[in-house]
Amino acid sequence: MKIVLLASECVPYCKTGGLADVTRALYDELKAQGIDVMLMLPYYKGVPAKGITSTDIEFEVLMSGEPYHAKVFRGEDGFFIYNETLFYRDGIYGYNGDYEDNDLRFAFFSKASLIALKRLGIKPDIIHLHDWQAAPVAVYLKNSLRGIEFYQGIKTILTIHNLGYQGIFDKRALRYLDVDETLFTPEYLEFFGKVNYLKGGILFCDAITTVSRRYAEEILTKEYGFGLHGVLLKRKDVIYGIVNGIDYNVWSPETDPHIYCRYSESNLRGKGLCKLDLLRELGLEPKRNTPVVSFIGRLTGQKGIELLEENIQFLLDAGCRVVVLGEGESSIKEILEKRHKHREGLFALKIGFNEPLAHKVYAGSDITLMPSLYEPCGLVQLISLSYGSIPVARNTGGLSDTIDDYDPFRDDGTGFLFDDYNASAFREAIKRALVVFYIKKRWISIVKRAMRKRFSWRDSALQYIDIYERLLKG
Repeated sequence: MKIVLLASECVPYCKTGGLADVTRALYDELKAQGIDVMLMLPYYKGVPAKGITSTDIEFEVLMSGEPYHAKVFRGEDGFFIYNETLFYRDGIYGYNGDYEDNDLRFAFFSKASLIALKRLGIKPDIIHLHDWQAAPVAVYLKNSLRGIEFYQGIKTILTIHNLGYQGIFDKRALRYLDVDETLFTPEYLEFFGKVNYLKGGILFCDAITTVSRRYAEEILTKEYGFGLHGVLLKRKDVIYGIVNGIDYNVWSPETDPHIYCRYSESNLRGKGLCKLDLLRELGLEPKRNTPVVSFIGRLTGQKGIELLEENIQFLLDAGCRVVVLGEGESSIKEILEKRHKHREGLFALKIGFNEPLAHKVYAGSDITLMPSLYEPCGLVQLISLSYGSIPVARNTGGLSDTIDDYDPFRDDGTGFLFDDYNASAFREAIKRALVVFYIKKRWISIVKRAMRKRFSWRDSALQYIDIYERLLKG
């Protein structure tokens, strides 16, 4: 079985979010399972040159009749597609906003990748596409390239990491996809007068996955389908939900080099020391038996920032120390910075992504907040569980699949869930968590249960392999 993972991001080469981590983790685990797997990535300006060498493969790619030069580079784990005009820029998707020609850039990447595979003589059994940036591959294979012998029999699987990002462009993008206006209809690529790359991938791929079982169900509804629920309903028989994993070599309090003191489920003393270290580093007032409550992630509407903002005062009044670590929309930053200005010693706001500090926040927090509007999978709660930082989260998507709501009668569960997307429902879940926090015996039992939970990439990779095998069997 030969698999190509085709994506716009992958660590350590290029990253803007979780997609890069997921691509790398899936690649590593598939390889560990003995799968013949390789990466196909764009060669951006910021990609480190170490370990990447030039090949002698160069060719022209016609995009809407215009030739664009493609050069293929080789890395230790796959290949890179380079074009100076399209990829030698600051930022992956844009700089101070999205690049206006992202439709051209990622259609070129998809088409050039297919041509490169043919020139390299590498015919994969399956090309695993990630999000809208790679979705044009499925369109090409089922349309303009379907008569070419080399491409016949290649299957495609499309993973939707976040349906909120679809790659929606002007009608000109039809020509970049090598299709004519017969496909510019609501049944195909047209989407409210625009061309939708992700929709094309959904229609023309052979199988679809999302990053949790619950999210695979939610995207079939009007509420979570972002206008594509009707298309997805037509393809529901080939949609699968597979929860992402995390790398426990990186995210484990037993081995973490970034935290003040390592600890484990059987010896939690170090977690208390990590908590004191975090408070010291952030300039927060230490106080005996005071809960440290954190938010780590993007400061965007999807993450439920409005619900967080409405409850910060409640948390402070309840005696909590509050930590917010993330980056995102400038308007949200301004609101949170105003609150921070008057709450020194109680509320710490750190703008920007700081990985060593993130490790310290996970280890030093008692509670992690995730009031997401929607959450395809979520990695924050998986890491929080590993560090015994108990999640208070909305009952949606991957949060539902990975957090067991606390039941006080059975004294069972690993977190606190709420259903309705409003500040009041979120506050009630926080209250439930704080009540149990002060019942130390119960809280410690929740922490230990949380730390025993495991979401390994091995389990996820085995599920992907099962889908690959089923595709190959038809």
